[in-house]
Amino acid sequence: MKGGGIENPVFEPPSPGLSRQRQASPAGAGAGVAEAEEGSCGWGRCAPKALQLCNNPEGYLAAYSLLAIFQGIVVNGLINISISTIEKRYELNSSLTGLISASYDIAFCVLSLFVSFFGERGHKPRWLAFSAFMLGLGSLIFSLPHFSSGKYHYGAKLEDTCQIPGTSSANFTCSASTKSSLPNYLYVFILGQLLLGVGGTPLYTLGTAFIDDSVPKHKSSLYIGIGYAMSLLGPAIGYVLGGQLLNVYIDIQIPERQDTTYTKMDQDDPRWLGAWWIAFLACFFAIWLLIIPFSCFPKHLPGTAKIQAEKISETHNDGSEALVETKNIGKSFKDFPMALLILLKNPVLMSLIIASSSEALVATGFATFLPKFIENQFGKTSSFSATLGGLVLIPAAALGQIISGILVSKCKMDCKSIIKFMIGTCSVALLLNTVFLFAKCGNEPFAGVSETYNGTGMLYNLTAPCNANCRCLRSMYYPVCGRDEVQYFSPCFAGCTSHLFNNMKKMYHNCSCIGKPKRENGSEDFLYEAVPGKCPTQCKFLPLFLTFFFFAVVFTFMAVTPTTVAILRCVPDKQRSFALGVQSVFLRLLGTIPGPILFGVAIDNSCTLWDVNECKTKGACWVYDNERMAYLLMGISAACKIITIIFVVTAVCLYKPPPASAALSQKDSEMVSAIHT
Repeated sequence: MKGGGIENPVFEPPSPGLSRQRQASPAGAGAGVAEAEEGSCGWGRCAPKALQLCNNPEGYLAAYSLLAIFQGIVVNGLINISISTIEKRYELNSSLTGLISASYDIAFCVLSLFVSFFGERGHKPRWLAFSAFMLGLGSLIFSLPHFSSGKYHYGAKLEDTCQIPGTSSANFTCSASTKSSLPNYLYVFILGQLLLGVGGTPLYTLGTAFIDDSVPKHKSSLYIGIGYAMSLLGPAIGYVLGGQLLNVYIDIQIPERQDTTYTKMDQDDPRWLGAWWIAFLACFFAIWLLIIPFSCFPKHLPGTAKIQAEKISETHNDGSEALVETKNIGKSFKDFPMALLILLKNPVLMSLIIASSSEALVATGFATFLPKFIENQFGKTSSFSATLGGLVLIPAAALGQIISGILVSKCKMDCKSIIKFMIGTCSVALLLNTVFLFAKCGNEPFAGVSETYNGTGMLYNLTAPCNANCRCLRSMYYPVCGRDEVQYFSPCFAGCTSHLFNNMKKMYHNCSCIGKPKRENGSEDFLYEAVPGKCPTQCKFLPLFLTFFFFAVVFTFMAVTPTTVAILRCVPDKQRSFALGVQSVFLRLLGTIPGPILFGVAIDNSCTLWDVNECKTKGACWVYDNERMAYLLMGISAACKIITIIFVVTAVCLYKPPPASAALSQKDSEMVSAIHT
């Protein structure tokens, strides 16, 4: 080929005797490529000797891992952990925040085919430099709403007590001016996610294919597994870092109030919002620094031609590889429809893609809403739930990727063995998914929601005879826990008319709606009638849930690296990057785009108390039905895993290995590869 892509031996057709030809003269087969494409590390004539120490697969893997880490920090860590805070700050419901999460995948989906098709013969490291630029820009855009939306105002007299008729109180009248413009920032968040999606596209298509280009076949799964595992380190850092920053007030300094009806907020206050935006700014600067290393890598690393000449095709034997080579498909844009049709007609590839898409739906759904599930199911704070979810979810996913990469590499599994391995891991994950059936929590008593006011009033109605004259505002959510161990929407709805401070702790008295204490074994019962905050949960299943969920995630992600390796092996060599692009499109269309939206709808469907102000405008959900939430999420997860197993079994049954003559030389190829490495 002149002037275009390289003449790469790995792209030769599986003609008779091909494998023997590659082993007989691997150096000669790639000599021209080595001179033309395997350059030094640097910028033009500026190629310092120190940089040449990084001009190898290990150096590239280090740079790739760093970019994947920061991409994971922003996209799968910070955004997921900030969802709950963004909902409250910008008055969005879970369905809309699910749309924010899905916007990344929409951009990825639109661009993936074109980037992977044209980038196959392009300069892949420079594509990753572009990736770093867009990821940094997207991170910056995502943080901008904080600076343009003004200071956070958490409302007037949120701790409102019962005001008897004839006394002064804050009146609320509905008018057009009271309708907030904050929900309009949804579009800024979507723009930021779209830019992040543009940046992520080359990373997991061209970046992964470049790893497979540069290492021997038996090491490919190990290197890809390490790269994917490192990409999961990003969300772990994002969860922990973001969780800690949520302990910092959103505007850094908590405003001091002169009005005695206000109290200084702390992290247990439901109005508390953390500084979600700080980490996005830090990542913006850090990601842009990674443009430098990727811009200095050559088009191909030294030794790539020799490595590719030794590889043996395992393409699904449907004649596609011979067709791609004969017609030289992929050289120009006019080949795009034919190249895409070849992949879509590959039954093994499509079965693997549908299986991985089904798993992705569950993975992204839990990655987005696991902190919220823990927060509501087990009664934890948002920051603690986010940190705990990250510390369990991300290490488990990374461990699964590393274990599977090592097993596939050490056992030197062929394509069919890899797919069989996936059946086992998915089946175990399905069994562990039943944790939602026995580690769920019941609903804590909530007056007017899960139970009546001591037998008066009705369910799903916060107003009862005991507080009917208090003129309480439904928009002022400030939960208190009564001495009867029942939670109330606010001191006003509990009928409390006064409060005192005891050792800096606020206590409410004269509460007409609160019944007698359930336990008469301590004098503390008589010191107060209600205290701020939610009632302590009686559910003790959190350790059990986290243990089972950890291993469910391990076995789920043990199928990720094998899926990628199997896809790379079952398609023609010239279409490997394009195959990853096709997988990315289906992964988004069937998995990561509907995943957060479907989980968000399911969680919203379990809501029992919405934030509805006096203008009848519905905002975020305050209280959920825990059992309904657990059953809905378990049902979605189990259904997707059954679909995964069905299509992986289909892939095993449909896969046809190459002719025996090529397969017989596999051991010889691995021996030659081992000698060179």
